[in-house]
Amino acid sequence: MAYTFQVTIDSADPHALADWWADALGWEVEPSDEAFIRGMIAAGHATDEDTTTHNGVLVWQTGQAIRHPEGLERAPRVLFQLVPEPKTVKNRVHLDVRTGPDDDPKRVVERLLAKGATFLHEGRQGPSAWTTIADPQGNEICITH
Repeated sequence: MAYTFQVTIDSADPHALADWWADALGWEVEPSDEAFIRGMIAAGHATDEDTTTHNGVLVWQTGQAIRHPEGLERAPRVLFQLVPEPKTVKNRVHLDVRTGPDDDPKRVVERLLAKGATFLHEGRQGPSAWTTIADPQGNEICITH
């Protein structure tokens, strides 16, 4: 049997990081269902302390997801999950982001650096080249064609 998956990234501020990644990838932040959240609170399944407001919208405090604009059939969902501890070591898993044929990876890197990413290093293996950066919370990303 084959399984599906989502990618989950630990975060100190999942909503801000989801916004950053959605912009970086050209993806969408999943919309919040305020009526559902309020219903869960009214039914006793959640409390007001389980929520927060982000960009004027009621959201779950502990996470925010993004998805490809063409849906989950195109790419797995990415969930940003609130964790109390800061990142302290190199990621053991990271995303390799492949730009489209009309995009210049160097320009993509420059755009992300201007939005808070940090340059880490460049790599090459045969004809393949990539740039490794870190998002505003230190998670590594490789940008390539």
